[in-house]
Amino acid sequence: MAAMTTGRSSRADANRRRILDVALAELLRDPDASMERIARAAGVVRRTVYGHFPSREALIGALVDGAVEEVATAHAAGREGTEDLALAVAGSVLALWEVADRYRLLVELARRGDTAQGVRERLAPVRAARTELLRRGLDEGVFVSPLPAPALAHVHERMMFAVMEAVHDGLLDAREAGRTTAVTVLTAAGVPASLATVLVAKVSD
Repeated sequence: MAAMTTGRSSRADANRRRILDVALAELLRDPDASMERIARAAGVVRRTVYGHFPSREALIGALVDGAVEEVATAHAAGREGTEDLALAVAGSVLALWEVADRYRLLVELARRGDTAQGVRERLAPVRAARTELLRRGLDEGVFVSPLPAPALAHVHERMMFAVMEAVHDGLLDAREAGRTTAVTVLTAAGVPASLATVLVAKVSD
């Protein structure tokens, strides 16, 4: 009996993970995607989706919970172990690139005003940390930009998603996209392209 219960639990967990993965893909394509559409894409009946998530809000909430945690962890890990501000920015971008799909969904939900899950508030620490890195770099002359740090951070965020779209459209090799994004972000902050390339290679290695 215990083995049967464990088996059912494992299947239920697998179903839940699949629904979340499919929901992420569908919501990235269309943030208004319905539960019925998500169920169809996941290859299950709508009742199965509702069995795990009683409402669309609950499903989005579960995605937000996981995404916020992954984004915050990636951003912190990318900056860890260096006092060099340019290296910290490069490391942060490379780490965030690994969870960029989830990051883009969070930003899109926040932009569209889906604030029931507190998306904006929960992203605030990540954005504040990135903005502070850029502010320090601008103050110390590591970075050069006519934009203030908050605006520069916003531009960097949008650049990362634009590169992701280029990958999805077949315009850029996915294997090089993370490094390309990090170099692009650094050059947009006034770091010479040759130096940015060296710094990103150093972080990657």
